[in-house]
Amino acid sequence: MTAFETDYLIIGAGAVGLAFADTLIDEDPDCDIIIVDKHGQPGGHWNDAYSFVALHQPSAFYGVNSMELGSGRVDDAGYNKGYLELASGPEVTGYFHKVMHQKLIPSGRVRYFPMSEYHWPHGDDDAHRFTHILSGEEHSVTVRKRLVDATYFATSVPSTHTPKFAIGDDVRLVTPNDLPHLWKDPSNIPQKFCILGAGKTAMDVGVWLRNSGAPADAISWVCPRASWLLNRACTQPGIEYFNQAMGGQVALAKGLAEAEDVTDLFHRLEADGFMLRIDKELEPQMFHYATISQGEVEILAGIDDVIRMGRVESIDASGMTLAEGRRDMPADTLYIDCTATAVELRETVPMFQPGKIVPQMARIPQPAFSAALCAYLEAHRDDDTERNRLSMPVKLPDTMDQYPAACMANMVNQMNWGNEGDIRKWMIASRLDGFSATVAAVPPSDKEKGALLMQLRKYGQAAGPNIGKLIMQAQAAQQPIPAK
Repeated sequence: MTAFETDYLIIGAGAVGLAFADTLIDEDPDCDIIIVDKHGQPGGHWNDAYSFVALHQPSAFYGVNSMELGSGRVDDAGYNKGYLELASGPEVTGYFHKVMHQKLIPSGRVRYFPMSEYHWPHGDDDAHRFTHILSGEEHSVTVRKRLVDATYFATSVPSTHTPKFAIGDDVRLVTPNDLPHLWKDPSNIPQKFCILGAGKTAMDVGVWLRNSGAPADAISWVCPRASWLLNRACTQPGIEYFNQAMGGQVALAKGLAEAEDVTDLFHRLEADGFMLRIDKELEPQMFHYATISQGEVEILAGIDDVIRMGRVESIDASGMTLAEGRRDMPADTLYIDCTATAVELRETVPMFQPGKIVPQMARIPQPAFSAALCAYLEAHRDDDTERNRLSMPVKLPDTMDQYPAACMANMVNQMNWGNEGDIRKWMIASRLDGFSATVAAVPPSDKEKGALLMQLRKYGQAAGPNIGKLIMQAQAAQQPIPAK
């Protein structure tokens, strides 16, 4: 057993772990870091994702602070036409490899152990140990300052998850990773595709199938819950997109200030172009911050056979048994499992704890920015109470009723950061922030943009009391009705 010493032991070399390490070595030039990860290269779940996966939001504010992702190109074709580029999965993994091998390791202050499993302490054993997966060799680590758990909100992808439904022997079930390889067996190309799952992965598969030539009537989609979706047009950073991005924020603040209830809030946001839904005849029950373009919505809306009979319980040669009934399917149907939970819905915990940091989202839905902010606070604040005040974790919503609470937490954090001069300055310089620099760049002479910012302040100030009302309504709806 080899014994190591370090200031910070980071578990996980995905976006969160790398964004934290990148900012920490820039803000604390004396720190030493060890990163342990079970994958063979940096990038976390991106290593396991399907080849046609891409970012939902612009590359411009994803990754780590010190290194650009992409070229700043505006797409001139496809469903993302007119918007800033979205890095593909292979581009993201290549980027994180570059971050590790061109920035972190060359700094001389980061040691990286891939293909290694960290052993979480149990009981009174507070030692830090990890094992090389291939050799079984075990190592111990003395941590002088903190363990950083960058895996708290583990991301699950289809290729690494186990389906929760029974699968018959004659059923042809694949993950999205397998779809681009169907060409290898031209004699076995399916005539019927059935997408299983309601999340963004399922949407990606639907778009990929249609763009790859699958007829709309050859696709069925098991979609237990409809979802509200963020309009990507409102997530574009940069002064050239100011009216769209800030207009979206004004619409959100106005909706939060004036909505009668959560359903009214989402309908107001849809009317203002901030939210989208695929089927306007359905009231969605889910909101996970999935981000999409109007072009993708139009493609998905062309899939007519959407099966809303609850979750799949079993699949056999003749069809599916679902929570709310039976659906017969052709014998040669190719089922595509997209049922993995993208982000585990866990309760939030304080980010800063004795001997431990648990990065979570301080601004949702931006995990990389949140991790970088967490590292900045570790380097520039001396008290965990103050650090936690400035990094209140924001819980990921599952249902729409949970959205107002997430918005409130975002707003409180943003207000607290704005009151701290050094944090405000750091955010303006941060590429992961996306919007602070854009707002700061508006000259006093630009009356149109200034008026939009005034509206944002006006509705933002008015939103607080009404958000409280929306949260109380949601809590009341969840309370059981007393027995008479």
